[in-house]
Amino acid sequence: MTDSVHDEPLFHEVEGNPTPDNATGGFFVTRDGRKIRYGLFGAVTRPIRGTVVVLSGRNECIEKYFETIRDLADRGFGVATLDWRGQGSSDRLIRDRQRGYVRSFRDYAADLEQFFEEIVLPDCRGPYYILAHSAGATVALLASPSMVNRVRRMVLIAPFLTLPDLPVSISTVRRLCSLFCALGLGRLYAAWGPRPKVSAPFDTNKVTTDPERYRRNTRIYEEHPQLALGGPTIRWLRAAAKASEAVSDPDFMAGIQIPLLIIAPVTDQVVSTRAVEAYARRLRLGSLLMIDGARHEILQEADIYREQFLAAFDAFIPGSDDPTA
Repeated sequence: MTDSVHDEPLFHEVEGNPTPDNATGGFFVTRDGRKIRYGLFGAVTRPIRGTVVVLSGRNECIEKYFETIRDLADRGFGVATLDWRGQGSSDRLIRDRQRGYVRSFRDYAADLEQFFEEIVLPDCRGPYYILAHSAGATVALLASPSMVNRVRRMVLIAPFLTLPDLPVSISTVRRLCSLFCALGLGRLYAAWGPRPKVSAPFDTNKVTTDPERYRRNTRIYEEHPQLALGGPTIRWLRAAAKASEAVSDPDFMAGIQIPLLIIAPVTDQVVSTRAVEAYARRLRLGSLLMIDGARHEILQEADIYREQFLAAFDAFIPGSDDPTA
């Protein structure tokens, strides 16, 4: 499948990661003029049970979720997903394509709302569910007030609320980043730097215990470097901190009306599991599953952890034939 706007294949394959069946997609243009890549993937079994909207984390792309898309399609779900602005094949926001940058997480939330209005609701079969990871899970929370009459349930994996073992509060991080932004330094890297041309060895990674899935995912960016992203900028970190503060406000949390299942990998070294656990326990409509031994990227993890997630997903996300859901 070729994208006529960018004159290249819409989806990019590597060995061991073929494009799922029944794939379509394209680009939509946001209200501020950004081109956002999206993909739609049809269910491969009957009965069709609705559509799962998959929301990736920072520095991820649609291709990284091909395996998960196949898992959902095999369960009778269609899948709708997108590359967030500033990453994957969507428009980058600043000249240096490697720098992870966004003005505000509310821009992500606005893009998600437009995606629902223009693509998901007209073209995908309900009922609708959200499956979101890390920063994408934070966006899902932020957008939840506008999703209440659209989305039946949400599964959120390791939402970004704060960093593990951070010696200061996320509010202090936001204040420091705001100071740097006021000094004109918002586009500087907050961490890491450009993505290296040669991927880091498996035994240095913090996101998965599965060497095969790790190699598959690094091949995506090695063979298709236009999809890759480096570290976050100070402005991105400020936006993430502001979003964390917003979704953690007690009044905001009390107003969440969509039932949530929050998945917390116990050995997460990317976001704070302690913060995720505490957040889930404060929710009126939230339930929590802790997966012992799993790292940050549950959907890219070893089968022993991934299967626990899938069992929890199957129990929480009922099909459209369940009138009590």
